Amino acid sequence: MTGPLPLLGLRAYAEIGRRGSVKAAAEAMGVTPSAVSQQLKLLEQRLGLALFARDRRGIRLTGAGARAHPLVQRGFDQLAEALELLAAEGRRETLTVSTAPAFAASWLVPRLGRFTARHPDIEVRVEATTALSDLGRVDVVLRHGLGRWPGLESEPLLAPRLLPVASPELLRRGPAITEPADCLAYPLLQDGDRADWRLWLAAQGIEDPRAERGPAFDSDLLLVRAAIAGQGLALIRDLYVEEEIAAGRLVLALDRPWPTRFAYYVAARPAMWRTPKLAAFRAWLAEEVRGAEDGAAGPG
Repeated sequence: MTGPLPLLGLRAYAEIGRRGSVKAAAEAMGVTPSAVSQQLKLLEQRLGLALFARDRRGIRLTGAGARAHPLVQRGFDQLAEALELLAAEGRRETLTVSTAPAFAASWLVPRLGRFTARHPDIEVRVEATTALSDLGRVDVVLRHGLGRWPGLESEPLLAPRLLPVASPELLRRGPAITEPADCLAYPLLQDGDRADWRLWLAAQGIEDPRAERGPAFDSDLLLVRAAIAGQGLALIRDLYVEEEIAAGRLVLALDRPWPTRFAYYVAARPAMWRTPKLAAFRAWLAEEVRGAEDGAAGPG
């Protein structure tokens, strides 16, 4: 058959064959019986054969009509199923989350499957960027700071600690580290502002110009990679090196964790803050933080 499919005629054929009467088919289709009869007549004329036989007892499928009817009916059932799938996609909500690449890779993304499993109707889209994103397009941001951003509501998520870490091989080859000052015998891998080592040593009562020497990296991920490669000691937030320490790629150079002034916050526009999808995400984040803290504390 060439040309466009006679969908109205096929629908009339499918509904009459299923329900056994023109009137019932018309009610199902939401049209008049005469409209159904007209569409069926046009279809039979196009095919050049009768699909139904009519007698004083009513209307029934012919042999050809009966053989083809299950296929046509199945086709309309599949179309209905496809429309339901499309409608469901339209009903699904999207939550766009913006956060720093290091936080996304080390903390958020490994856990995100648990949120998706619990809330399959919410599709999460993660934007990994260090910039505070355009909040007309982003629903929520997870950012490191003091929690004060104009026009946004925020709540604390977690407060990381800085850990002095290094590759096991570097420490094996180098001098022993028993006190904070011993770290100065090694190359120090610096953050982008060259401030962390200076502040960490100052907190231990040590002022030394060597605290600001060494290669600097503006990304925690790069600092981690440099430390794994044995290029020096690095001060890294604990949540970025949990996996590396557990795998033995990094070890604590000295057990002197140092709380940072800054924390990770959840922030969003006030209009978004209390929406069900963000409320669900915030509750899940808090639960993940509690789980991580309970695991770190171990059995009491």
